[in-house]
Amino acid sequence: MKNLLWIVCIIFLSVISCSKSPKENLITEDYKFFNLAVDDGWKSKRINQYINNINYTATEVPLHYYILKDNQNFEPKKVDSIFKLHKNERIVEIEFSHDEEKELLLKNFTNMSYDKAVEYMAFKIQKDFKVITSSKDTIVCSGALFERNFKVAPFKRALLYFGNIPETDNIQLLYNDQLFGNGIIKFNFKSTPLKL
Repeated sequence: MKNLLWIVCIIFLSVISCSKSPKENLITEDYKFFNLAVDDGWKSKRINQYINNINYTATEVPLHYYILKDNQNFEPKKVDSIFKLHKNERIVEIEFSHDEEKELLLKNFTNMSYDKAVEYMAFKIQKDFKVITSSKDTIVCSGALFERNFKVAPFKRALLYFGNIPETDNIQLLYNDQLFGNGIIKFNFKSTPLKL
């Protein structure tokens, strides 16, 4: 009888230890979601153009990155619903750097005072960007955020926002360089964004 009691206890404990609570299932779900993002490297698409000692780098950043950045709890259902709400939006990071790490917003590069160049980057640069979709639509930039680094980093960076782009469309970014005067620069993103 004693042995039977021990066997029943062992079976009961093993069943309890093998079953997962709803919270543990959620952690496993979050871990899969997080691993998918880490293993795939977010599939950022980066394109460089080098003109007159200036390196122009455009990076299409997956929307999931920004959603997860704001949703630190890694709630997959919440992230998915936010993504579905904004799935036709694109975020492109544009970065300018000089090959000798010189300050690009000085008058000898922009033909305007440093203050005017900073003002241009902060308030007017968005009008210089358009996206051509694979379905031949032209989408203007709906917003730009200039990342100020106060001459600490050897580059200038802005985030560009575009809306009304079907998530399956590939995009080509067109930059009409009014700041440095290097004409129209094209960045062709050939693959579609990351899908989870």
